[in-house]
Amino acid sequence: MASHSDTLVVFFGATAGANGGKLGSDEREIILLVWQIVDLHEKKVGKLHSYYVKPDSLELTDQCKEETGLTVEDIIKAEPLDKVLQQFQQSVSSEVKSLGRSSFTLLVNSPLVIRQVLHPEASKKNLVLPECFFSFVDLRKEFHKCCPNAGPAQKQTLVSMLEYVGLPAASEQLTGVKEVRSMVQLTLCILAEPYCHKFTCVETVNYKFDSGACCKTEPVDSETVIRARGLPWQSSDQDIARFFKGLNIAKGGVALCLNAQGRRNGEALVRFIDSEHRDLALERHKHHMGCRYIEVYKATGEEFLKIAGGTSNEVAQFLSKENQVIIRMRGLPFTATSQEVLSFLGPESPVTDGAEGLLFVKYPDGRPTGDAFVLFSCEEYVQNALKKHKQILGKRYIELFRSTAAEVQQVLNRYMSTPLISTLPASPIVPVLASQPFLPAATSTRDCVRLRGLPYTAGIEDILEFMGEHTVDIKPHGVHMVLNQQGRPSGDAFIQMKSADRAFMVAQKCHKKTMKDRYVEVFQCSTEEMSIVLMGGTLNRSGLSPPPCKLPCLSPPTAYAAFPTSPAILSEAAFYQPPLLAAPRHPQTTVASPAHTLAYYPPQPHLYMNMNMNYTAYYPSPPVSPSTVGYFAAPPGAVAAAVAASPHPGAASTVLSQPGALVRMQGLPYNTGVKDILSFFQGYQLQPDAVVILYNFSGQCSAGPPDPLSLMASSPCCSV
Repeated sequence: MASHSDTLVVFFGATAGANGGKLGSDEREIILLVWQIVDLHEKKVGKLHSYYVKPDSLELTDQCKEETGLTVEDIIKAEPLDKVLQQFQQSVSSEVKSLGRSSFTLLVNSPLVIRQVLHPEASKKNLVLPECFFSFVDLRKEFHKCCPNAGPAQKQTLVSMLEYVGLPAASEQLTGVKEVRSMVQLTLCILAEPYCHKFTCVETVNYKFDSGACCKTEPVDSETVIRARGLPWQSSDQDIARFFKGLNIAKGGVALCLNAQGRRNGEALVRFIDSEHRDLALERHKHHMGCRYIEVYKATGEEFLKIAGGTSNEVAQFLSKENQVIIRMRGLPFTATSQEVLSFLGPESPVTDGAEGLLFVKYPDGRPTGDAFVLFSCEEYVQNALKKHKQILGKRYIELFRSTAAEVQQVLNRYMSTPLISTLPASPIVPVLASQPFLPAATSTRDCVRLRGLPYTAGIEDILEFMGEHTVDIKPHGVHMVLNQQGRPSGDAFIQMKSADRAFMVAQKCHKKTMKDRYVEVFQCSTEEMSIVLMGGTLNRSGLSPPPCKLPCLSPPTAYAAFPTSPAILSEAAFYQPPLLAAPRHPQTTVASPAHTLAYYPPQPHLYMNMNMNYTAYYPSPPVSPSTVGYFAAPPGAVAAAVAASPHPGAASTVLSQPGALVRMQGLPYNTGVKDILSFFQGYQLQPDAVVILYNFSGQCSAGPPDPLSLMASSPCCSV
């Protein structure tokens, strides 16, 4: 602590790139270190030391040459950073000892040289910095404390502070020497009367990142959170903390984001101890982690809590152990026990507290998911455990990854919030009439445009901005983002315009315009072509290829073929059904038990056309759930009124006369047959031909993505 230190070491550094207020923002290496000792008791100064540092890349920017006056010839014969730091440690220790003092603290004019330059560079070069570089005193903050009327500390410069106390700036011309002498003059001035200042505000740099749990009720300041994007998928919280080395991350402040499949998506939310450190983190935008550059943006506390927050007592107890390293195991057999997992890891990687150091991830009904988290007490055990990556347990290979407390919370939150079977509303419901169909009517009118080559990060707002003045000519719900089979952007989009002339104008004016540094191709096309592509077909220079349809068995089951769907009545919820789910049926009523009125699903012939159908997203409606959007609870009279108002009353009455419900089954074995499913539902009343099994193009049951689907028509009183 400076309050207990006998001496201050006035310290200055310069890099081969930007200096001053942008020091460290361009990842350039240190090329100059200057320091001088100040004896706090005797108010004396020691010898001034100036050392050039040889960087790995012998290249100086024009800005550096202009500001520092240095050239490549000045630094080419210098020592590398590790040697200069050794000389610094030896020189300062020897001089402090000769003065009869026992300790010292660094004094800098800005924390940038410590936080944004020395620590990041040492981390990249795997250098161990001397302990003195983990604490320092900021001269600007001390001056603001001594002279509060001088203005905010962040706006202070050496010149302005010297002017405030009536001192002239140092006359030296050499960069570094001038700054250090000016800092020494200012320090001696505020140490003497009438100020008699004491240096007590010591800032520290964390030695390591501390993992921990975060509660959803914990307040998180949005001014302390950033989003890092472009991370390697295998990066851990320690890797992210190393990327932000020099900045203090809050305990448990790294939350790795997962995609819909539960895998890391290359993003993380990071929470710092205060807004100052967050602002310094934003300066590392597009700095590198290995060969990848990392994008850094502002985020909110709500986003952080959504990813890292948790409420489970089991998870809180699991994460309550301090200084533990977490490993995630994926692909475990569903029958795997704690003892089998411990035996798999072996004695060379003992788990903390044995079975209590294991956390199996389960569904709400207690079924295992095949995931587990394991605690280890040290890095050595973790390295031994990671050697088991893709080794066999039972008949399955197991994947092992480094994990974080936030990932534990996120995975548990995801699985525990997954409903087993969607519950159907107990009260009668009335469908909301939608103005747009799931897929537009196929016509040969060329009133659409296709955008090809979109950035994968582009959203609806980016497309609207790209369209510019032509946005007003887009039909309602006319923007269709095409996603691939993994649910990720494919780089294509279709837009429905109000007329063919408008579509032609957009294709002419927007073709090969740039969006986020990429040029985008714009072609005029017809609604028919758009529909076929959205259904899984291809549209390229060689012509139009319809979607593959090799499975005639995928037609709707005969039990439902008698229920025609009214084209005029289609719930808006159907817009966002997964491609293998049908749209909601019309509500039904029964005379015998009106309390069991259900909403179930009719066949949509085009939905069964293709197993390879692309997911689509529509503007401006947000993604919704068929059980929560598009329906309103209504008394029985309202249902009767809705049926009477239907443009196809015959069809509506036919639908309402049929009892039944739809059940979707996921995770079926690949050799599952109809008899197996009928045996599974033994004891329930099934309609004829009530089971449909979806097969992939190889003729196998598609137990993996896309999910298999089983349709079961049962009596309303039946519960599954």
